[in-house]
Amino acid sequence: MRPTIRWAALVYAIFPPVNWSLFFGELVSGLTLGSIYALIALGYTMVYGILKLLNFAHGDVYMVGAFIGFFVLQWLGGPLKPVVTGWLAVAIMFAVAMIGCGALGVGIERFAYRPLRDAPRIAPLISALGVSIFLQNSALLLWGPQFRDYDSFDLVGVKSYSIGKNFFISNVQILAIAVSIGLTIALTLVVSRTRTGKAMRATSFDRDAAEMMGISIDRVISFTFFLGSALAAAGGIMFGLVFGQIFSLMGFTAGLKGFTAPSLEESEASPAPCSAAS
Repeated sequence: MRPTIRWAALVYAIFPPVNWSLFFGELVSGLTLGSIYALIALGYTMVYGILKLLNFAHGDVYMVGAFIGFFVLQWLGGPLKPVVTGWLAVAIMFAVAMIGCGALGVGIERFAYRPLRDAPRIAPLISALGVSIFLQNSALLLWGPQFRDYDSFDLVGVKSYSIGKNFFISNVQILAIAVSIGLTIALTLVVSRTRTGKAMRATSFDRDAAEMMGISIDRVISFTFFLGSALAAAGGIMFGLVFGQIFSLMGFTAGLKGFTAPSLEESEASPAPCSAAS
């Protein structure tokens, strides 16, 4: 065998040809799932930025949002024969789930976290775990352990679009990525351009000083929980549309993955040991 042939075989074994269909398929799947996790992480980070609280119940709010969307779909006639067009049904599902989970987030803050706001940090953390367990088991009791199916193929008629020979993306994947980007931009504008957003930033920077300047801390924190929970609900709806099935324990895994966002923020914000000592 010639040396060049041996070298060619060695290079082929180390660097096999790229399967571009697999590569672009995994890329689209990663962007879609990442868009859903991004909305969960935004809610985590907003609450952590103001209260320095890891809201472990946030993943279960995401689960509740997915179930609210499912029951709204059933109320509209189901995916096979909705009383409105499929995309209008999706819009109604988003609106009702986001408002419902926003109200749920406000209730969680009012009854589970506000009484412990000035307690040691371990107390609201334990309360957050308790709320998470309560929501999980309530969902199991109310809706059972079985999977529920959004049946997106019948609801919106899932279509696949291609760019070239190897890149394929469906309309529900486009919807998930577009909704995530749109909600992220909307949240950025709310935080940076509105009076409430400025109050949120002031509360995050120094809660006592913000209160002395006349900012209603309770109102700002409740609004933050409303926004974060509404974003989680949107993520739950998108998960149901893209992956079809939802279940009562789906929030636990998603919450753990979204949990990395405030954890990373804390590690970046904390000073290095050498700089702290100096």
